[in-house]
Amino acid sequence: MHQFSLADGNLLLSMEAWNPAILHIRLAPPERNSRESALDRYEYLEKPPGDPEAVCLEDGSSVTLKTAGGTAKIDRRSGCITMHNAAGDLLVRQLAADFTGSGAAAAFAADAEEDWVGFGDVSRSRLFHRGHKVSCFLTNVKSYIAVPFFMSTRGYGMLINSTFQSDFDMAAANPEQYSFREGSGVLDLFLFIGSSFKEILSLYTQVTGRPKLPPVWSFGLWHICNNIVNARDTVEEGHHYRAEKIPCDVIGLEPGWMAENYDFSTRKKWHPQRFPLMMDSFKFRKRTFIDALKYGMGFHFELWLCEDYDLTYEEERRQKRCLPHREEEIMRDEEEFDEHLVGVHRMDPVTNPEEAWFEHLKSFVDWGADFFKLDAANQVLPHPDRLYGNGMTDAECHNFYPLMLIRQMWEGFAGYAGRRPLVFTPCGWTSFQRWAATWTGDTGGRADTLAGMLNTALIGHGLTTNDMTSNEKEGIHFGYLLPLSQINNYSSCRMPWVWGEEICELHRRYSSLRSRLIPYLYSCMRESTLTGMPLIMPLVLEFQEDPRCRSILHEYLLGPWLLVSIYRKETYFPCGRWKDFWTGKVYSGNTEETISPPADRGGGLFLREGAIVPFGPVMQYRGERPVDEVELYLFPGEKRSFFEYYEDDGVTFRYLDGEYAVTGIALEDQGAQTVLELRTRGKSAVRKWSVVMACDHAPGRIRCNGAALDFSFDEVRKELKMVLPGPGKTEVIFS
Repeated sequence: MHQFSLADGNLLLSMEAWNPAILHIRLAPPERNSRESALDRYEYLEKPPGDPEAVCLEDGSSVTLKTAGGTAKIDRRSGCITMHNAAGDLLVRQLAADFTGSGAAAAFAADAEEDWVGFGDVSRSRLFHRGHKVSCFLTNVKSYIAVPFFMSTRGYGMLINSTFQSDFDMAAANPEQYSFREGSGVLDLFLFIGSSFKEILSLYTQVTGRPKLPPVWSFGLWHICNNIVNARDTVEEGHHYRAEKIPCDVIGLEPGWMAENYDFSTRKKWHPQRFPLMMDSFKFRKRTFIDALKYGMGFHFELWLCEDYDLTYEEERRQKRCLPHREEEIMRDEEEFDEHLVGVHRMDPVTNPEEAWFEHLKSFVDWGADFFKLDAANQVLPHPDRLYGNGMTDAECHNFYPLMLIRQMWEGFAGYAGRRPLVFTPCGWTSFQRWAATWTGDTGGRADTLAGMLNTALIGHGLTTNDMTSNEKEGIHFGYLLPLSQINNYSSCRMPWVWGEEICELHRRYSSLRSRLIPYLYSCMRESTLTGMPLIMPLVLEFQEDPRCRSILHEYLLGPWLLVSIYRKETYFPCGRWKDFWTGKVYSGNTEETISPPADRGGGLFLREGAIVPFGPVMQYRGERPVDEVELYLFPGEKRSFFEYYEDDGVTFRYLDGEYAVTGIALEDQGAQTVLELRTRGKSAVRKWSVVMACDHAPGRIRCNGAALDFSFDEVRKELKMVLPGPGKTEVIFS
């Protein structure tokens, strides 16, 4: 880290290249220079491996940091930043830096054509933010996930390294500039240089973390019971799924499972009337309703939680720091004094400073809980009177709290249960995508929730869902074709079988489709852990140069190959060809079409040209049978496409030691023939590879590894079907 004194000693500058395209620049008055971001203090950011070559130069007017990726120059008098990419293009030109008051502010020149995406779930009506003001502060319903990170159409991204509230004006007050003010009093910035949103997002997730691989069963359907169910009701609802042949992997409970409704304490117990056998002793072990669900019917089990615990004690313990309880007043700068803080006290009456929050949950894991739903609860409420155990006020901890919670939950479960955790929450701040799966909170399951999910995708998060509108055709289509899928009955009766046979059959069809899609979704998620690309993508992330994609909030890509449209018949198709999964019709790209899904479907589902989508067998739950048969649905294109089908045990961490298999699948339309190649690394469970391939007409012959292969052809859907004898090279010859 290079350090310099600027502005006649009134500012201290620190600067470092984290990689050639990631520059870390920090500017502070001397009296604030020792302040450390909570993200740094507790190691929520990661420096990419390697030591990038960087040259630091200084003269009487400026300090310059130069790498192979770009150059940042800081003016000695004002502290303002100018940044260029490697080609010399101007990316960032700071106009002002202000450290008056308790916070810090900065203003930057805005190019006339420049626009910005990012910030997370701060809007349900747009993806681009030019002309708008954005507040990064977690707020119930309005903004569950807010991250002070954005990407510019000019080829850079910016992250404010702070957990304080950050307020942005994205050329709203003045079309020639954008600005922000944050509360820590330090300008701590990460600048990312990339030619596209995808490239910038990859850099951003190198610093803030890529998502972890969840258990494979999490990609099945979840059913969350009504808040007042008892043990018998819960088992009967699980039985209904099996009797109706609606694949479902998870049964969960809302807060009514607790003896004290919405019990925030660490002394919570099962409701004695609704769940009478769930006692502290294990007298009735293997005879409970959870055991019937898990071992009798193959479900995994979820419990709802609310939190109001001071998590900073555990964060300090993990840093091997000691925080003795102090009765004396903590000294604070006069300008930061909060009159509500009349003395030092613990954050709340339920916290035990000597015990991590997860400790009291171990007994519920022993009973059979596979994961916990972490409600927004008090996470999203301001607490101006609070002083946390580590000395921070709520101004610094409010946004940081959900981040501590999800990491401690993930690590607590992994350490105790010894298997992959699933952490489920609506809330997040910088780096949350590393540990969390999310839903869109108490906002329903209709079209506006998609905008929230697409905005969080633009900050690197894709493991998400909503509360499915499960009694409407359009809501069913949408809810099943998301990265995660849940029916939430908190105060309602949205069980599929109570809304008539048509709705029940729709659930049966869509849940069976989802069951077959899990090999595709799981493989895509594994790729996300490697690249940081989200499982759900707004069209603008993949087709950034297409202006039509900038305003589309009713379509998205599910993985690289599936296009989903919801709640509207008007569907825009970006460049390339697109095949209607329901009807087989092929649409040309760069056009808008009015689609008409079949009567037994609730929206559009299309395969992108080049698609390689592995389907598994229908299973009522993961593990009902081996995934030893895979059907590849292919839509060849002129450009060679590639997909990795990924397999592991779906539950343990053994994949980290190399216990997994990957089948690389390459596909290319060469005109006179289409070539399909499968190459497997590791021990695959697949014993039968079948293929459905879209093509305009029947081929003359097919060879697999040099031998002739039988096939059939559907003239209506224009699809070829064949069974491969095994991996290798298959040539579909049309001449």
